[in-house]
Amino acid sequence: MLERIGDGLVNIFNRYCELFFSVGTEFSATSLVCALLIAGGFLAYRRYRKRGRVRLRLLARALFPKRILRHPSFTADVGYFLFNTAVYGAIFGMATVSYQLLTNGVLQGLIAVGGPVTPSALPSFAQNCIVTAMLFLAYEFGYWLDHYLKHRIPVLWELHKVHHSAEVLTPLTVTRMHPLDTVIFGNILAVTAALTNGVVAYLFGDSSYQYALSGNNVILVVFIHLYSHLQHTHIWIAFRGVLGRLFVSPAHHQIHHSTNPIHFNKNLGSCLAVWDWLFGTLHVPAKEREKLTFGIEPAEDKAHTITGEFINPFGRAFMVMVGWFRPRAQAAPQAAPEAAPR
Repeated sequence: MLERIGDGLVNIFNRYCELFFSVGTEFSATSLVCALLIAGGFLAYRRYRKRGRVRLRLLARALFPKRILRHPSFTADVGYFLFNTAVYGAIFGMATVSYQLLTNGVLQGLIAVGGPVTPSALPSFAQNCIVTAMLFLAYEFGYWLDHYLKHRIPVLWELHKVHHSAEVLTPLTVTRMHPLDTVIFGNILAVTAALTNGVVAYLFGDSSYQYALSGNNVILVVFIHLYSHLQHTHIWIAFRGVLGRLFVSPAHHQIHHSTNPIHFNKNLGSCLAVWDWLFGTLHVPAKEREKLTFGIEPAEDKAHTITGEFINPFGRAFMVMVGWFRPRAQAAPQAAPEAAPR
């Protein structure tokens, strides 16, 4: 028994080590250092333009404000990070969609319609670059679709709003996810990636593959090192114009977490704003910081606790499903429609 516990603790420790010390992971040390340097450089530049000098002490306070570090929401984020990192592999192992089975099904369907796979005349490097780009776009679309459904379908929103219950944003907020929310996310990504991979296998055969680091698409890894960590922060870096319609800047995602109704259901993408632009869910941020508050209104009972963030969402989601089977009373002619979930 003790040996099994020891093995389990070693496995968890190895997950944390892999997370921090593998270049391609979401919380790699290199990506965190890049985020710190970019955020520090941005704040230093703005302060220098306004005041002509930069003090390291004030810069450190701006990067790590006490109001955030002492907030219960940040404490909850730390707990989510520790828990979800430890069980991440197990949660994604619960995915019911078979990635390989669906890929093979798409490939066989294309062969039945268009004939057998023919070798591509493109050099392998070009094939792999195309495959990498296509699978990155598939990931981005899967992310957007998952996000869109969870903001539009009430039973899914009850799970997803655990993420939106954060009242301050830190890079750890990205791990603030209900386990069922993560399972659904994994299945939707499996579908979009498998469909794309089936098409890729038909176009180029099994010899092509995506360029990846630590299992992550290399294009995604680049975005993680550039600004993905800054999306869940208080630092207002806004992309405008064409860039604001192509990429989800930190300010884009901060708007997504806003309690202002005009921002509800906006900026649902991960790295790219393209799908938001195409489907009408894009809100390009202003150049200067907008006054935002984060969280859920009204605030959920026992926010930032295990009961409020892990257990209660099951009950709320269940009550939504029970409501599907209740007879609905006819609404009064002038009754206002119920507000859609964010």
